[in-house]
Amino acid sequence: MTVVLDRTHRHPEKAHRPDSPVLRKPDWIRVKAPVSREYAQTRAIVREHGLHTVCEEAACPNIGECWTHRHATMMILGDTCTRACAFCNVKTGLPGPLDADEPENVARAVAQLDLKHVVVTSVDRDDLADGGAGHFAQTIRAIRHRSPGTSIEVLTPDFLRKDGALDVVMEARPDVFNHNLETVPRLYLSVRPGARYYASLRLLERAKELAPDGFTKSGLMVGLGESREEIMQVMDDLRAAGVDFLTIGQYLQPTRKHAPLERFWTPDEFKALEQIARAKGFLMVSASPLTRSSYHADSDFAALKAARQQTA
Repeated sequence: MTVVLDRTHRHPEKAHRPDSPVLRKPDWIRVKAPVSREYAQTRAIVREHGLHTVCEEAACPNIGECWTHRHATMMILGDTCTRACAFCNVKTGLPGPLDADEPENVARAVAQLDLKHVVVTSVDRDDLADGGAGHFAQTIRAIRHRSPGTSIEVLTPDFLRKDGALDVVMEARPDVFNHNLETVPRLYLSVRPGARYYASLRLLERAKELAPDGFTKSGLMVGLGESREEIMQVMDDLRAAGVDFLTIGQYLQPTRKHAPLERFWTPDEFKALEQIARAKGFLMVSASPLTRSSYHADSDFAALKAARQQTA
């Protein structure tokens, strides 16, 4: 049985967009429905602490595998995003107030799940003066207090026009700072209209400047109409910004109201992209149809540290 997730009702702000056909998935991108006991246990822990996860909110195809291994990606700052990116399945609207208990609740869940590596991400919160940076910092510190042996990866918004926000996050010393470029510059206006390509690139560069001994990471989707040459240019831009780790995965269209999927890239094409990225100097590359920012993040972090040691 394969997973079918349709959340059109979650996106009233996208109702004006024309419908586009949802292409049938090839065999190499189909996943089984989550049914394991461990999956149910992970879900119960998330529910117990009143948390949101990007695994659920973004309808990640890997949720069954990851939650079976108790690897949940925590999504803070609520479940409602102030932007309406054309590719994203997280709901858009006017968010409610911040939950002051959320950082501590995340920390409790991380400890209960016994995570050795955790990814903390969020919705965009353009309504907040700091874009949610202080909440990220509180969450990092709460996890450090309860689980000092757990490595922490943050996947943040771009903090556009939020001066000093990144500094607040980096002062809390995450082990990995991740911010996804998502797509090539030419497609930003249609796919990621609230963001600016070079602002996101500068954010990653600045994160490396603030924590030169830390790791920086970014991710791309393919299948939106980008060319191979455009992807390679983005790779060069990321390397110029000092980014260590690149993920590349297949875009999957959540509903007919989301950005249309132009094509599925084949596993061989992903292997070729990985080889190119490694040749360009990334310490770590994960490229496959089902790759997502937090997919296998624990083992990838270990490999990332080993790669740095080898090049030292």
